Amino acid sequence: MALVALAGCSGEPSIPHPTASPTGPIKTQLDQVMTIIANRSSTFGVYVEDVRTGGSYSFNGDYSSQNASMAKPMIVAMALRAARASGGLSTDSTANAENAIRHSDNDAAQALWDASGGASAYAALARELQMTHTHLDQTRADQWSWTWTTPADQVLLAKTLATGKTAALTAAESTFIYDLMGQVEDDQAWGVGQPKSANVHVHLKNGWVQFKSTDNLWAVNSMGSVEGDGRNYRLCVMTRVPDFATGRAVTSEVGKWVFAILGSGTL
Repeated sequence: MALVALAGCSGEPSIPHPTASPTGPIKTQLDQVMTIIANRSSTFGVYVEDVRTGGSYSFNGDYSSQNASMAKPMIVAMALRAARASGGLSTDSTANAENAIRHSDNDAAQALWDASGGASAYAALARELQMTHTHLDQTRADQWSWTWTTPADQVLLAKTLATGKTAALTAAESTFIYDLMGQVEDDQAWGVGQPKSANVHVHLKNGWVQFKSTDNLWAVNSMGSVEGDGRNYRLCVMTRVPDFATGRAVTSEVGKWVFAILGSGTL
């Protein structure tokens, strides 16, 4: 059955979306859907890893853009590493870590960034996590929201936090961050979190910010893990769009379709 791209429903952002089920092998189905959602955009990237098989899928998965608040799991990781010498996070830092991820609190993230070494600590952590395309913005190295990353790197981060298999963090530190990503407030559970339900568990962190000083566009991103109803995968989608509502709709459309397609097969 052919896929047809139509505008969104009344009252929602008008974005291209599939209106019929894709056909063929799983990667072909994903290609069909992502091609429609991308709508020829060069500022759209998706990367998926199927935990069940270890297989992966990339649609412009090396697309590079600013993190925005998607950087906050790494900021919390920086804080945990910096606190090792003193026996762990202080009460205030623990509260900041919780607020930074659960509620995407910028002030909490900034406090952790400032106290944990800022730009140099972030760059060191990215290297140790082997996130080779995640780096500072050299024109604004002191601003965490401007740090650059890719969907492929963010799926690697999600995997690392879920499994604890890294020398950069202890298993307890990875678990602490990953557990917080499973407690994100409901109104921020769009994108990767779109399938979240009583039977589907999601650990995620989204990011969104308008870059008024450059192209005036919004970076709207979503990364995390989805498990339940026969699925178990990690996903990141990154976009750059005219407004936040469009970015939220696009990332959620990707979330819905990845969930649907991986329910019928594996990568």
